Formats: sequence, structure tokens, C-alpha cells
Amino acid sequence: MNTITITTWALALLGQVAADGAASADTAASVEIHSVWDFVVKGGPLMIPIGLCSLVALTVIIERMVSLRRRSVLPTDFLPGLKKVLGNGNEDRDEALEYCHSNGSPIANLFAAGIKRLGEPVELVEKYIQEAAQREVLKLRKYLRVLVAIASTAPLMGILGTTFGMITAFQTVAASSEALGKAELLAKGIYEAMITTAAGLLVTIPVLFAYHWLSAKIDRLVSEMDQVTVEFVEEYAQAPPAVDEPAPKLHSIDESEQDAERDEEESEPAAATA
Repeated sequence: MNTITITTWALALLGQVAADGAASADTAASVEIHSVWDFVVKGGPLMIPIGLCSLVALTVIIERMVSLRRRSVLPTDFLPGLKKVLGNGNEDRDEALEYCHSNGSPIANLFAAGIKRLGEPVELVEKYIQEAAQREVLKLRKYLRVLVAIASTAPLMGILGTTFGMITAFQTVAASSEALGKAELLAKGIYEAMITTAAGLLVTIPVLFAYHWLSAKIDRLVSEMDQVTVEFVEEYAQAPPAVDEPAPKLHSIDESEQDAERDEEESEPAAATA
């Protein structure tokens, strides 16, 4: 009887171990990630907006990289061609303006604003060029605010997804009587909840690097545009000629004495007559 009891107990223990091993194998298989799609699926619904943010950021970065190429902002052949058209004076202003408009680059727009005012005071020419420069800088920095918004929002969405995942994990453990004493169930829920935080950081870090790199590139291009524009103003903008005011006519001492003698001679006959 004792032998049968021990054998039965041993078989039950082996069965429990086998069941636990199978459950552990199922749990391990359920948490393994074999592809990016598994990573997205296990992250939950908030992986969708995080993924959309990554696509928008990638689009903006590629567009800005293409638009901020030096040959698009400061073409190497623009300035020599403009000097050839403009000549040594302002007589070819209309042709120079047409040349700038046909080029269409940011530096061409700055020069067009200055060419329209050639012949006017230098201060006025510089004022119009500065106003045009402000507009062009805004165009160069276009869409960079989108990168800032994505870099700020993506990690917050990741934390929100993790919070929802933790709530779900603890709710599952609290609602299941079989989960008591099984830490792997809670660990599985926390593991899946942390995926959204990782995804948010994976989006934020490259976007921040790209934003600062593009900002530094824009500052460098603006500095070069400023240098070229100053040289253009110094070469072609001329101060208006000063108007010479006529000097007041001064009477000499001799002329004053002659006028006094003449007045005395005219007054003597008048006194004698009286």
C-alpha cells in the first residue's frame, strides 16, 4: 500500500513539473520577438501613433536635407553670373532682377531685394535686404517645429502606453486566482508594457540629433549668405552725393566803408536843403 502511495505521489509530482515546464515554455514562446511586427504588436495600440510620428519625422528630415543642400541655397555660379549681368553700374538692373528671379535660390531673393533699391541710400538698401533675409530664414527653418513636437511627444506617448500596460498587467494578476505566486505572469505584462517606452525613445533620440544638425547647418548657411550680401552692398550700393550749400556772401571791410561814405554824401544835400 505504501509503495502504491509513493508511486502515485511521484507520478503526480512529475505531472505537475511537466505541466509547469509546458506552461513556462508557452510563456517564453509568447514573449519572444522574432520581427519588427512582433515588436509593434506586443506594444499595444499606442505603437500606431508612435510609428506615424517616426514616418513624419523621417519625411521631414529627408525633405530638409534635400532643400538645404548648399547648391540649392548658395549656388556657386550665381554670383559670377550676376556680376557679369550687372556690370560696373546700375544700368542693367532690370536684366539683373530677371536673372535673380530665374535662379530662385534664397541668396538670389536677397540680391533681388537689394538690386531694386540700388541708387538709394545705403541704409535703405540694407534695410530691405534684412527684411528679405528674415523671410528667407523662416523658409530655411520650415518644418523644424514639427521635429521638435515629435521629439517632445513620442516619449510621452511611450510612457502613456507603459502606464496602460502596467494597469492591464496588475488587473490581470488581481483578477486571476491562478496568478497568485506566479511572478512570470506579472513579468510578462510589465515586459510588454515597457515596449512602448522603448519605441518612444527610439523615435525621439534620432529626431533630436537630426534637429540640432539641421539647425547648425541653417546657421552656417545664413552666416555665408550674410557675408556675401555685405560684400555686394559694399561694391554696388553707393551713398548719395552730398549737396554743397552756397556759402554766405561776406562783405569786405572796404565795401562797408564805401557804403557808409555814400550814405553820408547823400545825407549832406538833404540837410542843406532843409
